[in-house]
Amino acid sequence: MNRITKTLCVSLATLLTPAVLADTFVFTAIPDQDERQLTERFGKIADYLEQQLEVDVQYIPVKSYSAAVSAFRSDQVQMAWFGGLTGVQARQLVPGSQAIAQGVEDTAFISYFIAHESTGLAPADALTDALRGKSFTFGSKGSTSGRLMPEFYLREQFGEAPETLFNRVGFSGDHSRTIALVESGAYDVGAVNYAVWDAGVEAGDIDTDAVQVIWETPAYPDYQWTIRGDADARFGDGFTQRVQQALLDMTDPDLLAAFPRSGFIPATNADYAPIEATAVTIGIMDAQ
Repeated sequence: MNRITKTLCVSLATLLTPAVLADTFVFTAIPDQDERQLTERFGKIADYLEQQLEVDVQYIPVKSYSAAVSAFRSDQVQMAWFGGLTGVQARQLVPGSQAIAQGVEDTAFISYFIAHESTGLAPADALTDALRGKSFTFGSKGSTSGRLMPEFYLREQFGEAPETLFNRVGFSGDHSRTIALVESGAYDVGAVNYAVWDAGVEAGDIDTDAVQVIWETPAYPDYQWTIRGDADARFGDGFTQRVQQALLDMTDPDLLAAFPRSGFIPATNADYAPIEATAVTIGIMDAQ
């Protein structure tokens, strides 16, 4: 049985009978791109962690950002590659959980606003009234780079909700779909994770004659690995530290390309306080 088939089988088993995997360290990742690509990429991460930790490790895919948080809360997974917002949400639901590592790039992440060529919108240093009346798509409702921060900056600039600023507002579900929808002209403008956009341009998968970046946000903290607070009790003293070290020691370019990141550095829950504050400000989360 190959890794992908094994992963999908374990996914089903986990959803149906979690106790079967009691001695397996299971993780997931927010589905910010196509599920097939994520399963292939994170299967390699599972192999690496299994070798480093000397325990059975499995990756299971989930269908949505909220499903990733739910799987973490219900202990179907013990660790997840979360975005900034989903990480904050998950740690609030599972007391004692810790952000343990983030990509080098995640300390200063950015979102792109992209526009279809038919809009006539051009790259600018600020958001302008030319956006008014256009159709706009975010990514997932739980996405930091595809929803939270773009909405925050829209509200900050225009003093109103996206629903009144644009003639139509949608949620594509992930960054790849956002790009495809704007590229096709189904939406005039969209907000997208800069790393997904840059990787797509580099691979030649985006028609930059049809769609282009018109604005980029200021930097903010984003993705991170978060582990449940009961991991040491389940897998042995010091397990959380061993997982963190394995992530920090991940230097294989092929593995890092799964994210993509140039490497990992330590992270703490406090690093994401600005994300929580922003979510409270725009009404996505309640103040704690």
